[in-house]
Amino acid sequence: MDAITFNDFNNHKIKESEVIKRILGGEKELYEILVRRNNQKLYRIVRTYLKDEAEIEDIMQNCYLKAFAKLDQFKLDSSFSTWLIRIGINESLARLKEKGKMFYLNKPSDHLKSNSILEIPDNKQLNPQDKMIRNEENQLLVNAIDSLEAKYKVIYVMKEVEGMSLKEVAIVLDLTVANVKIRLHRSKEMLKKKLYEVVNEKNVFEFGFSRCDRITENVMKLI
Repeated sequence: MDAITFNDFNNHKIKESEVIKRILGGEKELYEILVRRNNQKLYRIVRTYLKDEAEIEDIMQNCYLKAFAKLDQFKLDSSFSTWLIRIGINESLARLKEKGKMFYLNKPSDHLKSNSILEIPDNKQLNPQDKMIRNEENQLLVNAIDSLEAKYKVIYVMKEVEGMSLKEVAIVLDLTVANVKIRLHRSKEMLKKKLYEVVNEKNVFEFGFSRCDRITENVMKLI
C-alpha cells in the first residue's frame, strides 16, 4: 500500500475512511494522523467543561485510547471527530460526576462555572505593541466566553470556533437543531453585552504544538 503522510491527510488527498480502514487492517501507526488532526478540536470542547490543564490532557488521552479500542465499532459513513467529541463530552461529564459536580446538559437549570477555557497563543511574529493589543483583545474574548453557562459555551465553541454545522452540534449534544439555534443565539446575545464589538479571533483557542506532540506521543505508546 502507498504510504500516507499527515500532510496528505490534512490536504484531503486521503479520505478519513481510508485511514481508518488501514488502521483496522493493522497499520496502527496511522492512528497518529487522527490524533493530530483532532487534538485542537477535542481540547477546545473538553475545556468547556474542565479548567485544570493536566486533567484536560488526561481526559483527551483517555478519549483517544477508548476511540482506538472501539474503532471497529465506528461507522465509516459519519465523521470521526463527531464521534470523538461525543466520547470527550461523556468523559468530561463522568469526571465531573466523580468530583461531585453534577451537570445536566439539557436542563435549563444548568449553571456550571469554570474559569478559563482558552489558551493565549504565542505571538512571536508581532512587535511588542501589537502583542499587547492582541493580548488585550484576546483577554476580552476569553472573559466574555468564560462567563457563559457551560450549555451555551460548548455550543458557541463548536459552532463559531470549530465551524461545526448545526446538525453536527445537535447530534453530538443530543439536542434538536431548533434547540441548538436558540442556545447559539442566546450565547451571542450574552457575548454582545460584554463586548463592544464581536471579536472573531479563532487563534485564541490554541492547543500548542508541544502539547499536541505530547498527547500524540503518549497515545501512540499506549495503543
